[in-house]
Amino acid sequence: MSLQALWSLFLAQPAPMLNGLAMFFGLAGGWLLLATRWREQRAALRMLADSDGHEVVELASLLDEPTLRLNRFFYRFGSASLGLALALSWASTQL
Repeated sequence: MSLQALWSLFLAQPAPMLNGLAMFFGLAGGWLLLATRWREQRAALRMLADSDGHEVVELASLLDEPTLRLNRFFYRFGSASLGLALALSWASTQL
């Protein structure tokens, strides 16, 4: 499908196309938040299994700094994607 055909489809029905884009951003942001949380939980379980239960230490003190920065980035990007999805969904109702 050519770009001109996509643009004419958007101009003919802007609200459903914008709402579809909002759903895409919402799904992507939600999946990113969920996947990051699952990864943190797996790391915590792995560290707990390795420590033999002698001492339970906070997960943040055991993870290295690049991993923590990456997790923070994923949380921020996922939250921003959900915010953008909300804004696009709201904008599609105003058309």
